[in-house]
Amino acid sequence: MTKPTMMQTVQTIVADLKDEKGALLPILHAVQNALGYVPPETVPTIAKELNLSRAEVHGVISFYHYFRDTAPGKHTIYVCRAESCLSLGGKNLENHVKTKLGIDFHETTADGQFSLEPIYCLGNCACSPAIQIGNDVYGKVSTADFDELLKEKLA
Repeated sequence: MTKPTMMQTVQTIVADLKDEKGALLPILHAVQNALGYVPPETVPTIAKELNLSRAEVHGVISFYHYFRDTAPGKHTIYVCRAESCLSLGGKNLENHVKTKLGIDFHETTADGQFSLEPIYCLGNCACSPAIQIGNDVYGKVSTADFDELLKEKLA
C-alpha cells in the first residue's frame, strides 16, 4: 500500500470536514496534525473547497501562532514566556536557546533537527523557567541544563 501524497491527504481532510460549521479551523488543525504544518501549496485547495479566498485562508494561518507554514524540525523546543518563567530567568534562558541554536522563534535549524517556538504557559510555574522538547516538559532549566538536554537529543 502506498502512502498518500500531501495533496491526497489534504483533499481527504477537506472532504471529511468541509461541511462542518466553521470548517476552516478544524481543517487547518487536521492538516497540521497530519503533515506537521500547513504547506502553502495546499492553501488554494482549502480555499476553493470552502469557497474562501486564498488570502482569507492565509490570514487565518498567519494570525494563529499555532499554525506553521514550514516543515518543523525533528524536535520542537518550546520556551515558556509566561510571567513566572520570565521573572525567574526565562528571558536569559530564551536568549541562550536562540544563540545556541542560531535561530529565532518560529524558525528551524538548517540541519532540520530543531524548531523553536514560544509558548505562554506550560503549567509548570512552580518549576520556572520551563521548556518543552517534544512531549517532555523540563523545569528549573538553567542554560547548562539546556545544553545537556540538547546533547541528549543529538545523541
